[in-house]
Amino acid sequence: MASAALPAPQRRGLARRRLSTWLWRHGAWLTLLLLLPPLLWLGVVYLGSLIALLAHSFFRLDEFSGQVVHELGVTAYIELLTQRANLDIILRTVAMAAAVTLACAVIAFPIAYMAARFAGQKLKALFYLAVMLPLWSSYLVRVYAWKLILAKEGIVNWAAQTTGLAWLLDAVLALPVIGGPSLSVSYLGMFLVFTYIWLPYMILPVQAALERVPPSLIEASADLGAKPRQTFRTVILPLALPGIAAGSIFTFSLTLGDYIVPYIVGTSSLFIGQAVYIQQGTAGNIPLAAAFSIVPIAIMAVYLWAAKRLGAFDAL
Repeated sequence: MASAALPAPQRRGLARRRLSTWLWRHGAWLTLLLLLPPLLWLGVVYLGSLIALLAHSFFRLDEFSGQVVHELGVTAYIELLTQRANLDIILRTVAMAAAVTLACAVIAFPIAYMAARFAGQKLKALFYLAVMLPLWSSYLVRVYAWKLILAKEGIVNWAAQTTGLAWLLDAVLALPVIGGPSLSVSYLGMFLVFTYIWLPYMILPVQAALERVPPSLIEASADLGAKPRQTFRTVILPLALPGIAAGSIFTFSLTLGDYIVPYIVGTSSLFIGQAVYIQQGTAGNIPLAAAFSIVPIAIMAVYLWAAKRLGAFDAL
């Protein structure tokens, strides 16, 4: 009754103080209130779009009218898994993602090891700068730059001609499957561009994992008579494996869903990202495009489960 006699501004101030006191005493409700806007955004925009995508994958396309028939079924998945061309697209994409991930791990490990074990503070700062610097430029600019570098008139072909190694480049381009008219129109060129683009995402998690390897373990291994090769195999590599798994999450998933690099540098063979773009655009087959989109989600679900078992999330 006393608060009702107060002026309106004072009543509002008193209500705010009571609300803040109540929220301070009930921290769980305060946390929920703070998380509610992003959770609603995530649930409506992100999860909602995924659910809509999943729902469209169970519809079918009428072959005569070209319209989507909203009847539940698995026609799109049958078409996806029974047509040889669609299976080739999936296998081609997964093989490229696996190859890029393996190459990034092999290249990133010695770089990350040198930075983690031997670099001082100033040199480590330069290391981070060198790794992150390519990410400051546009993704498209970097891909088109590689398109020019790998072209017949590019610097790679010029360097091969100048050093007398044109025969070696021609022999590589003549290889089945990975070769082509030039590096800019081949699986090998696509592999090089993917590796360059995603390499920083492998280096940083591996370096973070190696930073956490206690030097005393390496010294103890040497004191017990282990050779450097044995120390690497039994001490360093197992402890760095979570970082490699964490980096592979980025390199594998990003390669799996990318369609720009295959479109600019690749051959006429399609990858999953290109198939989704074509099916939902030119072909107008939304159910098949949705079914193609579910493939990377399913693959990454299994991949993340395996990476979690390896402790990858601890290295992120």
